[in-house]
Amino acid sequence: MRIFDPHIHMTSRTTDDYEAMHAAGVRAVVEPSFWLGQPRTSPDSFRDYFDALLGWEPFRAAQYGIAHHCTIALNPKEANDPRCLPVLDELPRYLVKDRVVAVGEIGYDSMTPAEDTALAAQLQLAADHGLPALVHTPHRDKLAGLRRTLDAVRDSALPTDRVLVDHLNETTVKEAKDSGAWLGFSVYPDTKMDEARMVALLREYGPERVLVNSAADWGKSDPLKTRKVGDLMLAEGFTEDDVDQVLWRNPVAFYGLSGRLELDVSTADATHEGNSILRGGE
Repeated sequence: MRIFDPHIHMTSRTTDDYEAMHAAGVRAVVEPSFWLGQPRTSPDSFRDYFDALLGWEPFRAAQYGIAHHCTIALNPKEANDPRCLPVLDELPRYLVKDRVVAVGEIGYDSMTPAEDTALAAQLQLAADHGLPALVHTPHRDKLAGLRRTLDAVRDSALPTDRVLVDHLNETTVKEAKDSGAWLGFSVYPDTKMDEARMVALLREYGPERVLVNSAADWGKSDPLKTRKVGDLMLAEGFTEDDVDQVLWRNPVAFYGLSGRLELDVSTADATHEGNSILRGGE
């Protein structure tokens, strides 16, 4: 089983996770830029973070045979902090980088006017740079958040079929599918979706344009949830081709819209800027 996790925050994970993910079949990941759990205080901290997503994390992933790409954006939560807004002016220098495969995560957290402004600006940046967009739907009042998201996309220059609407569930999947967007589902231990609910939705709506992710981060999460979904799909009668479509071909197709996917990790440098992942030697 080959797996492409299309939304996972590896900055928050250990090298043990990379090793376990590779053993489970994960060969590619996309890491969206996101909120780190405490407020950033200036655009400088974003720049260092973006540089790590483009340098250190691809290096670290390659040591375990995993191709790493990222998406770059001002995330919805921090769009409400005036100290962070100048980073919008910095985004164009990052959106031209080779391993940036979308603008994201963008979208809504609390559905504020500030989030409206940031979302509209970044949808325009995606259109200007020929990139797709990864859109975060809010964890609260999800259906209203989805509708506000889709309205913003329709008002933008970015076609809906170049948008991945993430964190969907049973209340939002039908309207998202009807919009023509790509459909993203995050599978978590206690919140969001679980494996059984995910497989039930796949049975009802089919595997077309569906991407399943672990969204694993610094909270209680599991970077092997993609594999667990694939195993349950097989146990519930889906074919190996269905599993491959959901866990590999669909994310390749969506992020391939960027023209920047590089899935060959046959060669890995020993160090990144003079540093290795070995602390203290063998």
